[in-house]
Amino acid sequence: MVDSPERVYVVDDDLSVREALSSLIRSVGLPVETFSSAEDFLAAQRPPGVACLILDIRMPGLNGLELQTRLAQDGLSIPIIFITGHGDIPMAVLAMKKGAVEFLSKPFRDDDLLDAIHAALERARATYKDESEVGEIRRRYDSLTAREREVIAFMVKGALNKQAAAELGVSEMTVKVHRHNIMQKMGVTRLPDLVRMVERLM
Repeated sequence: MVDSPERVYVVDDDLSVREALSSLIRSVGLPVETFSSAEDFLAAQRPPGVACLILDIRMPGLNGLELQTRLAQDGLSIPIIFITGHGDIPMAVLAMKKGAVEFLSKPFRDDDLLDAIHAALERARATYKDESEVGEIRRRYDSLTAREREVIAFMVKGALNKQAAAELGVSEMTVKVHRHNIMQKMGVTRLPDLVRMVERLM
């Protein structure tokens, strides 16, 4: 469940573009933050949540494609809409291959940008939901003891209690107790659900 406001970031070295985009985005009720450079964007404290990034391709210092690469390397999955007054087809193809939502050439229609923003935020919502769920699974898994993590590995492989007991050098009853505790801590009642949860951590 998304519990934080959606937000749009704009990175463009042209002040007039930043002001125009900020006005347009606010007109449809979305919070917006603007930055004059990729470096300023990277240095900013950004709250977690659903967001997208409108990014100029050509800027002094770190350019748009370089920022896209940097964000990916840092594991930040924010959907990007590229805008440019100097775009070309190879550049657009590269941006889209690397996961951009849209590539718009200036001047573009307001509706085209707003459509792209809605598509980007929809993608961000799905990603945020998935990451939140995986984070909760990780929190539950981290609550397991070292022995329980050994037992869960056998459970996921479909091993019998006696097989796990023999491998771990403990009694079958001890394995059963661990299995019970694992299911409680992970918040599931069925083994297939546990297997799916563990698979999402891999």
